[in-house]
Amino acid sequence: MKKLLIALAILIIAVVAGGFALVYASRHEATVPIEQTYGPDPTLAEPRPEWLPNVNVAEAMPWPEGSKPTAAQGLTVNEFAGGLDHPRQLHVLPNGDVLVAESNKPPKPDSGFSIRGFFTSLFQSRAGAETKSANRITLLRDADGDGVAEVKTPFLEGLFSPFGMALLNGKLYVANADAVVAFPYQEGATRIDAKGEKIVDLPAGRNHHWTKDVIASRDGTKLYATVGSNSNVGENGMEEEEGRAAVHEIDLATGKMRLFASGLRNPNGLSWNPENGALWVAVNERDEIGSDLVPDYMTSVQDGAFYGWPYSYYGQHVDDRIQPQKPDLVARAIKPDYALGPHTASLGLTFNPGDRFGAEMKNGAFVGQHGSWNRVPRSGYKVIFVPFKDGKPSGPPKDILTGFLDENDTARGRPVGVAMDKSGALLVADDVGNRIWRVVPSAQ
Repeated sequence: MKKLLIALAILIIAVVAGGFALVYASRHEATVPIEQTYGPDPTLAEPRPEWLPNVNVAEAMPWPEGSKPTAAQGLTVNEFAGGLDHPRQLHVLPNGDVLVAESNKPPKPDSGFSIRGFFTSLFQSRAGAETKSANRITLLRDADGDGVAEVKTPFLEGLFSPFGMALLNGKLYVANADAVVAFPYQEGATRIDAKGEKIVDLPAGRNHHWTKDVIASRDGTKLYATVGSNSNVGENGMEEEEGRAAVHEIDLATGKMRLFASGLRNPNGLSWNPENGALWVAVNERDEIGSDLVPDYMTSVQDGAFYGWPYSYYGQHVDDRIQPQKPDLVARAIKPDYALGPHTASLGLTFNPGDRFGAEMKNGAFVGQHGSWNRVPRSGYKVIFVPFKDGKPSGPPKDILTGFLDENDTARGRPVGVAMDKSGALLVADDVGNRIWRVVPSAQ
């Protein structure tokens, strides 16, 4: 029996080591300078299909005591709140209270053992992405205005992998991984114990991309909710993609939901453009056709528009891995407004309508880039700013918050949701660092 156990252990070690070796051997480096993969007209290299994922995971380690990210020149950063459990998305209430969704992916239906699934789980664990979901929204309050939350208290518990939040007409709407749910809200409340009211179901099941975001319309009659794809490029069958890779419109008067825009592989970070009122979203694009492809992007979301996934990318560049193709859909695929670099995992997006960061940054967009797991070299792991003019991006991005990767290429943190607080400061949710960071101009 002892010999059998030893032999089994050796076999497991060999499989793991062999898997690492195969994955490493399959890696190839980016050839396009990262700067050329941002903006309205990014450089798109030739696709390089991968028979094994191009894995380059940054191992997650805690921030050393007293350390923090690096703010851009002229800016300063401090810890707004710490001791959180995988904080993902933020929502600022009218009275200045900050809600943070402490959340992670829900359990998936048992699909049996696979080598690919085993290694995916192993690598995601190293990246800090395999923690159990707290299924909670926590309230943070900075009553004295010193830039640090002195109140941190559970606000809503017993949720199902919550992400997006929206307050409208005395109700707090929460986008769980399987439904949009509403709760009664009174200004100043520090806890909600009332049972939630289901507004609509959202596509769930496998939940390959589980984060669902939500935002209220300006006139207060509708909600918009995001649903990511159930696969990288449809490999689980397109029947599983019904209603996914999309933004949905929810009519609150009737409870009816309709497809607003589609072909958006993994949309998050819904935000209203302050200049022209357009709805914008950040989108994570597909993997496994090389370190240079495909750039994530942010774009205005047009009613009835199709953005390519899975049949094409960045407009009408056909992805030959998808068979059969649908040339009629590809022919009407819309090119996104602004590329955000390949594999940056841009999950957070918020516009800056205030004056606190100066006239040159007013009405521009902050983007939280969670960071790559399958690009050589790594990309993302930072917060950037994109200037806007007349409602459109008007220049190259600027790094706002870096240093999430240390000198050993270890991930001390990974930014996700971004939001402007009541004073006009930038808040950043760091799900690996388990903190909320606050960024303001240094002179203030």
